Parts: sequence; structure tokens; C-alpha cells
Amino acid sequence: MSSTLPVTQPDVTAPVQQQPRTLFQRLSESSHPIALLFFLFFRLSALFIYIFGTLFTSNKVLLFVIIILLLAADFWNVKNVSGRLLVGLRWWNESAPDGSTIWVFETADPQRYINPIDSKVFWLLSYVTPVAWVVLILFKLSFIWLLLTAIALILSITNAVAFSRCDKFAKASIVTSGFMGSLSTGLLTRAFGGVAGRLFNR
Repeated sequence: MSSTLPVTQPDVTAPVQQQPRTLFQRLSESSHPIALLFFLFFRLSALFIYIFGTLFTSNKVLLFVIIILLLAADFWNVKNVSGRLLVGLRWWNESAPDGSTIWVFETADPQRYINPIDSKVFWLLSYVTPVAWVVLILFKLSFIWLLLTAIALILSITNAVAFSRCDKFAKASIVTSGFMGSLSTGLLTRAFGGVAGRLFNR
């Protein structure tokens, strides 16, 4: 007399465990992957060459020039491209007739979807980068490296503070919706001073 064992059916109601996503998979969910890639490249390459550049060459002047070019490219890219595409914000400054600096903020349409991956990466690196440059000052105390880190701090802090103020104005609905509308304010003139205005006038 033969007997058959009962066939057990899989429990379809049991929750399916998802594999943790890799960093590349998360970044691939960006709404603007090319803009995000360039943002990461310019922002991190200057730090990378500053830390590891002496392993490839002992020419400090060459490293200084390369890092300065990368910092300038990063500043321009964040200010004019990455900020607009990744978080829907943009800023610049203009000279008033009396010689003072007027900072201008723009924001995208409030209804526009801001990808959380783009936003998190943008704001994280905007705040972490100045801190990283401050820490790196402790490791290279020669004049040329101190000058380089000072320039890097000025550029990164200017972008971080300007975008933070722009974001606050946008959230408070003070900035006019849409890139065709803008609100000029002299508040940041006092915050940054005339030196930053002369350096970064557009």
C-alpha cells in the first residue's frame, strides 16, 4: 500500500525580502544622471587630487593649477547647471548703480518634481565638502596648500550658503515661482560682504 507525501505550497503572503541596493543602483535612479555624474566628478576630483596627487607627481605647481581649474569648474557647474537641474535652484549677483552687490535667487515651479536622490546627493556634498577642506588643512601646512584650501573654502562655502538661502526663500514662498520670475535681495550683500561680490560678479 503506497502513500504520498503532502505537497506544501509556498506561502505567497510572506513578505519578499529585497536585496539592499548598491550605491550605483541608487544613483542610477537620478532624474538627471549626467548632471549628477558631472557634479560628483568635479566636486570629488579636486579633493582626490589634493589627497593623492603627490603619489603621481612631485610638481606642486602642476597640482595647484589642476586643482584650481577643477574648483573653478565645480563652482561654475554647481552655480549654473547642477543646482538648477538637481534641486531646481539658481543664484547669481549683480552690481547696483551705487556699487553694492545685489544677490538674485531663482527657483523652479513649485509643482516640479525634485528627485530625492538628486536632492540628497546635492545637499550632502554641498555641506560636507567645506568641512572636508577644513580637515585637510591640518595635513598640509605649507603656504601653497594653505592658499589652495583657502580658495577651495571660499568657493564651496559661497555656493553652500547661497543655495541654502535660496532654498529657504523658495520654501517660504518668497521667491517668485518659475525661472522667469526672480526676487532680488540685498540681504546676502551684508552676509558675504563686498569681497565675495567682486570675486563672483556675473
